[in-house]
Amino acid sequence: MRSLLANQVQIFKKSRRGQIGLLLLLVFFIMASIGPFVAPYGPQEKCFTGDEALARFSPPTAGHIFGTTWEGRDVHSQVLYRARSTFLVGIFSAIIAVFFGANIGLLSGYFGGVLDDFFMRVTDIAYGMPFLPFVLVLIALTSGGGGGGNIFTLVIGIAALLWRTTARTVRAEVMSIKQREFVTWARSKGGSHLRILYKHIAPNVLPIITLYTALSMVWAVLTEASVTFLGFGNPATPSWGFMLYRVFISGAISFAWWWIFPPAICIVLFVLSGFLIGQAYEEVGNPKMKQM
Repeated sequence: MRSLLANQVQIFKKSRRGQIGLLLLLVFFIMASIGPFVAPYGPQEKCFTGDEALARFSPPTAGHIFGTTWEGRDVHSQVLYRARSTFLVGIFSAIIAVFFGANIGLLSGYFGGVLDDFFMRVTDIAYGMPFLPFVLVLIALTSGGGGGGNIFTLVIGIAALLWRTTARTVRAEVMSIKQREFVTWARSKGGSHLRILYKHIAPNVLPIITLYTALSMVWAVLTEASVTFLGFGNPATPSWGFMLYRVFISGAISFAWWWIFPPAICIVLFVLSGFLIGQAYEEVGNPKMKQM
């Protein structure tokens, strides 16, 4: 375990892209953790001007650095509050998807035969399902007409199809690794299948698993933003995508740039962090990328 941790540290020491991605992810983690405690206003609190009028569509000022919404709510505070929902959806969707995808790939590639055929046919079926429509239908079926699905439904819907690429890639790598001498040596010493699989083979595919964790996080956040922008988000657990949806339905998308840019830039930077971390691990598996 200590050597694995040391290897991860070395990856980021050698990759400037990975360092930037990790720094961005850390910033969003801090936003998700303490955002509600440092926000100057509550998420539903309405702001007023000096003459007690509702501060509707106010551009950025000293008191509202990101301006206000059509309901007079502080955009800066909303960005801080909404960070938690977006972060949780991205992280948990990626973890669940990669956990199942990696284990399916490990078992399928190592044992082969009937088990491999079964897992790969299930993977083919998953590839045949359109991603975003599948998530939308799942939310529509489980929301009961209550105005969007909750975070749990969204996470499960995203993870239900995100695992497929991880499974295929890990399977291909395991089929190559299991032919190597150290695996044959482990078998000759009487090692069990599970011990060989998870102690000797799994650490060698860890860079791939981490790569697809980062990429899955990216797709999860983009999917969540798409779903909520289309109006399938839950108002009880709003996110940055839900903020953009509110801009759109208010009719302010053509002029309230201060309401659009903060959540949009946060989504872009969160996605960028995942891609940069993924590139750091891609450089490990494909050293030629360092020359690009």
